[in-house]
Amino acid sequence: MKQQWKERKRPQRLERRYEFDSYDDLRDFLDRAADISEQQSLYPDMGFGRDYVNITIHADEESGELETRQREFAEALESLSKDMTGVRN
Repeated sequence: MKQQWKERKRPQRLERRYEFDSYDDLRDFLDRAADISEQQSLYPDMGFGRDYVNITIHADEESGELETRQREFAEALESLSKDMTGVRN
């Protein structure tokens, strides 16, 4: 089953776990995700192990709401994962 982004309400945030075939695949994803973060000036929380990363994109600090930029960032990571080999979900 393919995992999707989950929207949480309190506090508002988007969460997603990606799993990888190898540590090298994970590192490649993290490096590319860092480039997207720099381009979009959005820095999610990322916790990772040998073959996975858990990502949390928090709502805007001022409004407390998920806005278009957070959703576009999630979509960019989703596109990245589809373009890469070694991503299991």
